[in-house]
Amino acid sequence: MALFMLFILAMCFYMFRSPADEYDHQYYEKGLHFDRDYERQKRVKDDHAQPSIEQKGKVLWVEFAGRTTGSLKFIRPSSQALDKTFPINSGPDNCVMIPLNQIKPGRWVLVIEWQNNGKDYLYQQEINIK
Repeated sequence: MALFMLFILAMCFYMFRSPADEYDHQYYEKGLHFDRDYERQKRVKDDHAQPSIEQKGKVLWVEFAGRTTGSLKFIRPSSQALDKTFPINSGPDNCVMIPLNQIKPGRWVLVIEWQNNGKDYLYQQEINIK
């Protein structure tokens, strides 16, 4: 009986020390905007507007099809606390340079939301920062 009680106490202790569930807390809001996001992602393919992404040393170069304003977000799948968002505004060369000195090496999901010629676009890509 004592061993059983000790086992139950150990399991309780283990459960309280484990991290909280890592489910998406904004699932409802994302569901409401699913159609809008789907249309923006589809527009990238339809307009052949997929940005070119290249890492050169400690800089990420993103080249767009035209002048662009919007935001670029680095999402770390393993830790939401490491997520970073950068505003983007391409110049006449249609390129954006993002310094990677604040970004830890590893796997990231890159989410780019931008506007070009009155149209909204959304593009996501998994990248590995070295």
